[in-house]
Amino acid sequence: MIHKSDNAIRVAVVTNSEQLLHAQAVRSICFMEETGLPARRVFDGNDFQATHIVIYHDDEPIGSSRIRWFNGFAKIERTGFRKAYRNVRVLKQTADFIFDHVARKGYPRVITLAEPKYAAVWTRMLGFKPLNDRPPTLSGDGEPFIELVKELTVPSDAISIDTDAGMLFRVEGYWQIPSAFEGGGG
Repeated sequence: MIHKSDNAIRVAVVTNSEQLLHAQAVRSICFMEETGLPARRVFDGNDFQATHIVIYHDDEPIGSSRIRWFNGFAKIERTGFRKAYRNVRVLKQTADFIFDHVARKGYPRVITLAEPKYAAVWTRMLGFKPLNDRPPTLSGDGEPFIELVKELTVPSDAISIDTDAGMLFRVEGYWQIPSAFEGGGG
């Protein structure tokens, strides 16, 4: 278990195969091992169209999440943390990172689907609200999920059609670091 004074937590956008394996390993532990979900429900074709997030304690992967992108909103999915790291501080640090990332890409809202037993975490701790008071969505096996939405403040430097084209060469989530392809090099 980590301590409140521990600053060894870092959250990162997955940008290489090692980080993706770390995210998948955490997801396997949290969803397959702990809950017994079959692999076909834990991993799907959407993994190839999503932005993955991995959370580390020092260099050890302790959490992961997936973000998918839609017209005007992003969807947070497959969020899990290893048991020893399930605490408010790690969850808030991860959520703040994801919210900032989504807003920086210009998306004004984020949604998630939560099992009823976890919906309170999303609403009370992270500021989500039920989406239009819709009834729970049922999964293929009849498990209910509540649709939740959070409005974000899009920053003035959000990536947009007006952003300098050089920035569009940069690695996802690391827009402050110039790429080798900028400045007429490449």
